[in-house]
Amino acid sequence: MLSLIRRIFRRFFCLFLGSLVSPFVYAEFADTIERIKPSIVVVGTYKKTNSPQFVLRGTGFVVGNGNIVATNAHVVPDSAESDAPALVIQARNERGEPQVRRARLLQRDRDHDLAIISIEGPALPALKLQNSDSVREGLSIGFTGFPIGGALGFSPVTHRGIVSSITPIALPGGNAQQLNEKLIQRIKSGAFNIFQLDATAYPGNSGSPVFDVETGNVIGVINMVFIKGSKEAALSQPSGITYAIPVNFLAELLKQR
Repeated sequence: MLSLIRRIFRRFFCLFLGSLVSPFVYAEFADTIERIKPSIVVVGTYKKTNSPQFVLRGTGFVVGNGNIVATNAHVVPDSAESDAPALVIQARNERGEPQVRRARLLQRDRDHDLAIISIEGPALPALKLQNSDSVREGLSIGFTGFPIGGALGFSPVTHRGIVSSITPIALPGGNAQQLNEKLIQRIKSGAFNIFQLDATAYPGNSGSPVFDVETGNVIGVINMVFIKGSKEAALSQPSGITYAIPVNFLAELLKQR
């Protein structure tokens, strides 16, 4: 009887503590999102004679001196033709109004699918990078970007999850058919660890920063979503598995500019 009373007491005591802690935890995450959002930008292309004139290619986030944006290498177009659409970003000014700024490629790391671009205009708030070697499985994370290609509007959307696994990017396939040319090249050049997240990203989230929910510091960059079948399947039947490149590779790229 006494042990039963103790168990009941412990249970209610834990519930009481939870009722005290949870509001603070959610408040801290809300504060983190508020700090993160001004640094999130849309990366796209613009050409006045095209329809549509602006095409979203992915998400980026401000780093360094406030005039540098980090994103995925595949988000930045390769075309060097004189009549090609201009590379631009869309950000919000201090009044929350959207503004389009010209951008240009500074550095690209195709092996890790990372790129940094410079942007015109006044500096924007920059995010801090955390040493990604310190990341452990189970870390609570968030990522903010523009999912589903802007179908939800060009307002940043935040998802929350954990780092569920730290795993090599070049995992050998179960049979020869799964070893495509790109995977074989990665195996030859040497695999590196990536973060597997238990949160769902969508097309448009490429280049989104993955951040520690407590500090807001960036630990990785959303790289790819495990998609079964077509792009439409990613929207109707998302797998819930997302991958991110550790941010230390971005830090190395920033040193090369």
